[in-house]
Amino acid sequence: MSATQQLARFAAETTPADIPPEVMARALALISDLVGSGVRAAQEADSTPSVLAMLSRLGMEGSGPCTVFGLNRRYGPAAAALLNGTLGHSLDFDDTHADSSLHPSAPVVPAALAAAEITGASGEELLAAVVTGFEVCCRLGMALDPTAHYARGFHPTATAGNFGAAAAAGQLLGLDAAGMAAAFGVAASQASGSLQFLVNGAWNKRYQVGEAAMKGLMAATLAAEGFHAAADALEGKHGFLAGYSDGADPERAVSGLGTVWETMRIGVKPYPACRYTHAAVDGLLALRAQHGWNADEVGSLRVGLHRNGMTLVGEPLSEKRRARSIVEGQFSMPFAAAVALMTGRFGWDDYALLGQAGVDALCDRVDVARDESLEGLRHPFGATLQITARGETHHLRIADPSGEPESFPSPAQSAQKFRTLAGPVLNAGAETLLQRLHGLPQAKSLHGWFA
Repeated sequence: MSATQQLARFAAETTPADIPPEVMARALALISDLVGSGVRAAQEADSTPSVLAMLSRLGMEGSGPCTVFGLNRRYGPAAAALLNGTLGHSLDFDDTHADSSLHPSAPVVPAALAAAEITGASGEELLAAVVTGFEVCCRLGMALDPTAHYARGFHPTATAGNFGAAAAAGQLLGLDAAGMAAAFGVAASQASGSLQFLVNGAWNKRYQVGEAAMKGLMAATLAAEGFHAAADALEGKHGFLAGYSDGADPERAVSGLGTVWETMRIGVKPYPACRYTHAAVDGLLALRAQHGWNADEVGSLRVGLHRNGMTLVGEPLSEKRRARSIVEGQFSMPFAAAVALMTGRFGWDDYALLGQAGVDALCDRVDVARDESLEGLRHPFGATLQITARGETHHLRIADPSGEPESFPSPAQSAQKFRTLAGPVLNAGAETLLQRLHGLPQAKSLHGWFA
């Protein structure tokens, strides 16, 4: 069978009983992590008002059957998927799969949740659909070769995420293998997501991930309604893999399918910024704590990154040193480093430091360069540091950032992150929502579950 056929059969035929309990538990933890970010973004992300106003102007707000976390009203399924995906990705605090260099939950979970609410699916069925969507988008991201995909100017969370959203929604809508292949056929015409947002700190990145969630839901629904879609969506001459990468390997999409669970290789973020900044921030926080430096004592800092990291957070350096918007800060290695050295932390509220003279002065002492020793490794998210402080030079290599599967947060740590994000918005309701999420596997039907 082709890659399209194999993934379609897997997505259509996988049941909760086929998925190991630890994989289902990991999916629940990742869902909760995304919801916390979405709740905070609903009230504080600078892009949220314009997205809500657009939906209102187009007649897409108002009563509906589907939940949007952080907003005290319900929406139709398509609008809910769009909003939850956009909000979940807006803080850049959502999970990451290293081998595909994408954020799986933001496109997959919103599509699955909307489909679950309109079909009355159980919590267990939702979790299985989310795992299925994770497997599809992560495997497609690997098959694309993230470096080649980035080089073509694409954002894999939005492009491959569209297929993961279609797979998750399609499973809950009851698609068979042929129907799932049709959903992928539609998704291949919808896959989009440009890196051009990096030029001016635009909000496109957030929106295009929400759009991937919505379009995945629409692709699955079209297939459920008998839509005649393109065949060979993935490996065809003009299919997804050939059209979006110069180095695609379809075998990576299906190798170990159903036995090797990429869901268990998804990590969560301790900092609200591009994952390529995190290893360096981990190292700087450790060195700062060890030596007791203050920012004025740091003479120079050189951060070495994988070339993918340079594309996103290191170049052009003069502009990265002068981040002014939140998106620019989320994709600035100098800003992340400066915040860590100045404050001994890096959280969502630290974006209030954007543009401060002391931050700019420290950013000017941060150099970022490609480190070829970080390439050819399993994961691209490592960093190397060379820092001079108090007249001494220190070197440090960080292979992987914290929050990766080997250092996945404990339940208590995950709950604390959720409370930190959702608490300022929901107050006491944050604890109620957290307990509701913990009880998701026992829900008999998700229709009105979060009402």
